[in-house]
Amino acid sequence: MKQLSKNSLILPLLNLFTSFGTIICCALPALFVTIGAGAALAGLVSNVPQLVTLSKYKVEVFALAGVLLVITGVYQWKIRNAPCPFDPELAKACNRIRSINKYVYLFSLTLYLIGFFFAFLASRFL
Repeated sequence: MKQLSKNSLILPLLNLFTSFGTIICCALPALFVTIGAGAALAGLVSNVPQLVTLSKYKVEVFALAGVLLVITGVYQWKIRNAPCPFDPELAKACNRIRSINKYVYLFSLTLYLIGFFFAFLASRFL
């Protein structure tokens, strides 16, 4: 059995960051175009020109985010039954961190799937 470590906090937060990257680079522009808000997208791109560069590498962005999601999912699965400290306060904190990490991971996965749909699949359906 493994004990919780700093990776318990870092991996879910890193996933959340990369999942937001997939939303910003690819899903948000696709959503704007889909709902007919091309002018809003043009304004966004003119104010944040890095979106064009990020969108240029959308396959790499999604690949990195997907790999991190898989790594975090496997890691969380491995430590799901890891012992928490014996001290009641530390045990409570340990269980709270596990619960938060689970929700952060699920939120990151949801963002990733939404981004993936808009970046790669929406143009085929809409």
